[in-house]
Amino acid sequence: MRLLTAIWEWFNDRTGIWKLISPFLVHPVPPETIGLKAGWMYLFGIATLTAFTVQVVTGIALATLYVPSTANAYDSLKFITDQATLGSVLRGMHFWGASAMVLFVGIHMIRVFLTGSFKFPREMNWVSGVGLLILTMLMAFTGQLLRWDQNGVWSLFIAAAQAAHVPLLGDWLARFILGGETVGASTLNRFFAFHVFFIPALIFGSIGFHLYLVLHNGISEPPSAARPVDKRSYRTWYQQMIEREGRPYFPEAAWREIGFALLLVCAIVLLAALAGPPHLDNPPNPANVNAYPRPDWYLLWYYALLALLRPDFEPYFIVLAPLLGFLALFLVPFVSHSGQRSPLRRPWAPAIVLVAVLAIGALWRYGAVAPWSPNFAALPLTPEQSGAATGVVAEGASLFYAKGCEFCHTVDGQGGIRGPNLTQVANRMSAGEITAMIADGTSNMPSYVSTLSPEEMQSIVAFLESQSKPAKWGAARSP
Repeated sequence: MRLLTAIWEWFNDRTGIWKLISPFLVHPVPPETIGLKAGWMYLFGIATLTAFTVQVVTGIALATLYVPSTANAYDSLKFITDQATLGSVLRGMHFWGASAMVLFVGIHMIRVFLTGSFKFPREMNWVSGVGLLILTMLMAFTGQLLRWDQNGVWSLFIAAAQAAHVPLLGDWLARFILGGETVGASTLNRFFAFHVFFIPALIFGSIGFHLYLVLHNGISEPPSAARPVDKRSYRTWYQQMIEREGRPYFPEAAWREIGFALLLVCAIVLLAALAGPPHLDNPPNPANVNAYPRPDWYLLWYYALLALLRPDFEPYFIVLAPLLGFLALFLVPFVSHSGQRSPLRRPWAPAIVLVAVLAIGALWRYGAVAPWSPNFAALPLTPEQSGAATGVVAEGASLFYAKGCEFCHTVDGQGGIRGPNLTQVANRMSAGEITAMIADGTSNMPSYVSTLSPEEMQSIVAFLESQSKPAKWGAARSP
């Protein structure tokens, strides 16, 4: 111990490091933030910081093997996942760390909003937090393309195509996203630079500024209905309360946060080992129109929202909605800067959070199902499912799959859900009606009159008409 003390004293004398870290360790905090009753609410900030630290460490490790070129990016990720020592776990930690960061930055902001901790004098704490939320989402968006697989590249194609429809700025936005006229080497290099250098640098700066504001304004105490915020007296009251009741951040609060951070890291490692990294799709192929691009789960709800919009609204919504949404978040502490902080006296605050969480949850679920997208993973129907192993019905079942019908329609519990379920279609449509529907198409289905021969049309109709057999379904055909 004497040797360690001597080394520390020498190091501190030469560097003055204690002057730098002591404000963070000895600054007093309200006693309620350490107690069991309300202390748990103050752990989400350190959880976000821990997840970001995991991202930095795993990102540096991945960058030593990742090759940011269109010719080698996909293969380098395949090597990391399948051959590199613990490469799959490393990729999994990076993915689940990103998921944890998005989740906890959202929960942290909900806690701050519900407890009114954005009010005077902590308006800039909230503003810097909104900035960190934006940067976190940008990190998530840029990271998906770096996989350089079919899903990531086609997702970017769609994003650029949607951005191109924005009035006035559309062409410029599309070229900025793509780094040129189309997806290529400049696109990958640009996203790599943003994901690895620019955005992390901004996050480091924002976190440093956010922590400085926490020290400058103090950690907000739990809200009380009997103690509204008064700009004229709050600073004086808070300073007197801290001098009278405040507890040093280290060791009690610090050790609790360190313990929670270690639990979070263990959870990320466990998820990485058991669930693994996100699946790598096939290599990118712009000629393959059967792609099924979807963003990662934290952007899936917005993807569903865009899919539900009328096509003429989408060009305006895709840019204006995020701008207005983040502008509203920035304005929160300036619209409601004083007064009650207790959620019991601000019932509109829990109502806003509840509606937002339910809406995002419903959209997320809808995006996961994605009923508007064909199911390109559907498998051909078995003879048991089609009802025949040979003959015209079996041939029709084979054509039903080969012509892509099964990607949008379900038969016997297998297929897509974009179009109607055709399991018992013959119970509600005649053979002539089925033929006319296939030949003419609908608003959501193309016409097949020029792509199917009369014999192929007859086989598909025979297959669909066979689905009403009483022996199979146990019911007579309806009139």
